[in-house]
Amino acid sequence: MITSLEGSLEVPDELLARVPAEERGAGRDDVRLMVSREASGDVTHHGFRELPSLLKAGDVLVVNTSPTLPAAIDGRIGDERVVVHFSTLGDDGRWAVEVRRPDGRGTSVPRPGGPAGAEVRLRGGVSLWLDGPLEPGSGRLWWARAGAADVAGHLQAHGRPVRYSYTDRDQPLAAYQTVFAGPDPYGPGSAEMPSAARPFTPDIVARLVSRGVQFAPIVLHTGVSSAEAHEPPYPERFAVPAPTARLVNAARAGGGAVVAVGTTAVRALESAADERGVVRPVSGWTDLVITPERGVRAVDGLLTGLHEPEASHLLMLEAVSGRELLCRSYDEALALRYLWHEFGDTHLILPA
Repeated sequence: MITSLEGSLEVPDELLARVPAEERGAGRDDVRLMVSREASGDVTHHGFRELPSLLKAGDVLVVNTSPTLPAAIDGRIGDERVVVHFSTLGDDGRWAVEVRRPDGRGTSVPRPGGPAGAEVRLRGGVSLWLDGPLEPGSGRLWWARAGAADVAGHLQAHGRPVRYSYTDRDQPLAAYQTVFAGPDPYGPGSAEMPSAARPFTPDIVARLVSRGVQFAPIVLHTGVSSAEAHEPPYPERFAVPAPTARLVNAARAGGGAVVAVGTTAVRALESAADERGVVRPVSGWTDLVITPERGVRAVDGLLTGLHEPEASHLLMLEAVSGRELLCRSYDEALALRYLWHEFGDTHLILPA
């Protein structure tokens, strides 16, 4: 039995989802759904298509509408071949980027950052100049100035989605977009897909709405979260609009459950909540890291994927469910061979 997720959880390679669900089965929603209930401590197992029957009228699903960018692009520093992952657009027009080394298998591996002042010649004839590390002493993400005014447009023309070595091959950008993704005024999009929402289909959304479940949109543009480096998340741009704040506050006052779809939705909503859990409309940057000690204030439940033992997301899950229930859930996920990562299975934590 798992007693410490950080110390004893080992995910076998065969449980890493290597292709999207629609290539393994009948569609995006053809994934499993593990349900952990805080009230009883029970863990049950379902198909994702059963989600509408597991929620009730008056519940609210908070969804991230950030679109996924084709944020990986090939380039060169001198004669060295590199892959650049565009992470986050700063307020001054610079981008936080990760410069990586191609591994010969269509993916890439970490590379020392810099050097400062280096020119990166990107595919498509645009140059990028590296200024310095995003944070002192950190060599992974660097601020960089691009020679193109429309970086997002250049990525659309010459980039591809970020992917890591546990996947089999490149996928089209559409495979990394959720049903909720759309343009927004808060920035160009996410470097990596807000993947908890990936299994939703128009049919499941319609069934949830007909049941009386409401949807509340937020935006959080996710930066890169390299599988080789499990640092806490860097500051990310987010927005909680006024209609969402009103809907969440009304649901909680009326006894409905506020269920965040993904850790990004938790981070955004909690960044907009005061100590009493009242959510206010806000936009800007968040560096909030949610731990069991801090707890959650506005979120009652969470729909998410399955996370690696080193990931800071597990601290957030523990803040929602408690350690004992989370350990029991991951025991069962391993025993029943659930699939991990963005193309894998799902986990719903329901409130007491």
